[in-house]
Formats: sequence, structure tokens, C-alpha cells
Amino acid sequence: MTGKVLTFGELLLRFCPDADGQWLATNTMPFHVGGAELNVATALAIWNIPVKYFTALPDNGLTNQLLTYLQKRSIGITAISKSEGRLGTFYLTKGKDMKHDAVIYDRAGSSFAKLKVGTVNWDEVLQDVSWFHFSAICPALSQEATELCEEALKAASERGIYISVDLNYRAKLWQYGKQPIEVMPQLAKYCDLIMGNVWAAEKLLGIPVLGDIHESGQKSIYLKEGLRSSEDVIKAFPKCKVVANTFRFDQQDGINYYTSIYADGEFHSSATYNADNVIDKVGSGDCFMAGLIYGIYNQLSYKKTLDFATAAAFAKLFIEGDATTSTVDDIINTIRYEI
Repeated sequence: MTGKVLTFGELLLRFCPDADGQWLATNTMPFHVGGAELNVATALAIWNIPVKYFTALPDNGLTNQLLTYLQKRSIGITAISKSEGRLGTFYLTKGKDMKHDAVIYDRAGSSFAKLKVGTVNWDEVLQDVSWFHFSAICPALSQEATELCEEALKAASERGIYISVDLNYRAKLWQYGKQPIEVMPQLAKYCDLIMGNVWAAEKLLGIPVLGDIHESGQKSIYLKEGLRSSEDVIKAFPKCKVVANTFRFDQQDGINYYTSIYADGEFHSSATYNADNVIDKVGSGDCFMAGLIYGIYNQLSYKKTLDFATAAAFAKLFIEGDATTSTVDDIINTIRYEI
């Protein structure tokens, strides 16, 4: 594949208070620049995939500093819009998961959430683009964001651009009167690749999880359900060619992790990765998504693509911050294979 990868989503600042409240005494709080789609772009830039980023930011000095930050990381900024609103932020207690109660969003009225249809020149934004990526976080923000996302997907589809979605489900974000099942199917119909997990496919796309698969906790049963869910996704969304699923289970302070991919009628699964402790769970799924894009963009086999993406996502668990810092060689050297 040639051309650039465009990632579409909101840039965020993540503030990381400690669980004990020591940040109040020290007058310091760590922060990270992120957002799901920016995390994907950051990884791809490290792996030498040409990438640019679409978002909307307020027109102020802080935005100018952020744009310089992106440029230094080889992320194209020509598609970034400056508009009214504010910078989105969120707070997540250090070491916690994005799905945990410890996350607090402060994104209402952000420049991205307020950006309206009819204001973006898609001919310019999509110039030289061969891959368009977004996540289910975008339409969770507001009706305006949903409409903008669909406008972008129509424009990308009309130009024959490969489209992928990450089925990120953030219950706290869906607060504007729509449920994800009312929104996501009409966006997923444009996608060539759908990534998530069987529970997200149920919640966002209406693809049911059959039975109580948690009863056994067995990898073989989870993967069997992953295959069935993947087949149903492709039946429901005929444009979709590839479905990938992650299976990540917390074990006290550690993790149990494996993945699958379904394409061309074939189902592949990864080796199982285990760790007793992790450093930062944020961005691991974004790194998996970036790994899928990297492999397919470079025309690797689906199995090699899955192995790379899985190793990249697992390695991210030991990197502080929202995005990976691992190189391609770093990741290749950590790939595990089934024995």
C-alpha cells in the first residue's frame, strides 16, 4: 500500500493523579499527550509509516506548542483545524484502566466535539491518503462529532480509501441522548477492518455474545466465540474484510493477553502473553490497532500482522504514557509463538 494513513480523532491531555493524593502535597501531577487516534499515529510514525492526523484544536498558544510537539514526532499536521472551543482533557488515577471508575472526562465543549459538518475541505484533508482510521470514541462525544465522522467516512469511501475502526466503548462518554447501537452500525458499514472484542461488538454493533463464555475462562472457548462473532460481523457489514479481536484479562496487578484475526475465511490466533505486573494500561489497544495497520499496509500475511500487533500491544503495557516508544525491531524481538 502507498499513500498516507490519516487518523481521525480528538487530541487529549491526560492528567495522572496518584491514588493517595500526594499530588496535592507536592503540587505536581504527571500528564501525557494522547487520544486514541493520536496514539495510533504516534506508533505508525515511529515505524516509518507516513501518517497525518485530523483533529480540531482551539486557536491559542498552547495549540501551537502541541503542533510543534506533533511535528517533532513526524506526524503530519496539515489536516488539523483550529476552531472555537477548548482542549479536551481527562484524569485517570495512575496505574488504572480507561474502563475503570477512576477515569474522569473533561471534554464537553471541546473544539473537536463542536466541529460541524460542511466546514472541512475533505479534498485537502484526504489528499494522498490511502488509509482512514477512527474509533468509536469520536461518535460518543456529541451529535456534531457523529455527523462529522459520518461525513468523513463518506468522503473517504467515495475516494476508495481503506477504512478501519476501533470499537472503543467508553460508557461515560455517551451522554448526549444516543446509545452506541443507534450510531455505530451506520458508521461501521463503511469499514474494511473492524477491531475490538466480542463484548464491544455486542454493545456497539448488536452482534450478540452467545452463552456465558466467562464460565470456563478457557482460551479455546473465547477464541471459538471470537470466530463466530467475526463471521457475524462480516455478514452484517459486507464491506468489512478483516475482523480482529483482543482478549485482555486482569489478574491482580498483572495481565493475561491474546488476540485473533479473521480474514479471507481464515481464523488466526496469537500466542498467550502473561505478566505479573504492568506499568501503564492506557494505549495498549491503540498500539494493537497501529500494529494491524502496519502489517496490512506493508502487505504482511494476516498471521504475521497479528503476531506483530499483539507483541506491540503487550510491550506497550510496560511503557509509561499514552503511546508506544517501541521500534519495529524492538517488537519483532519480543514476538511469542504458540508451542
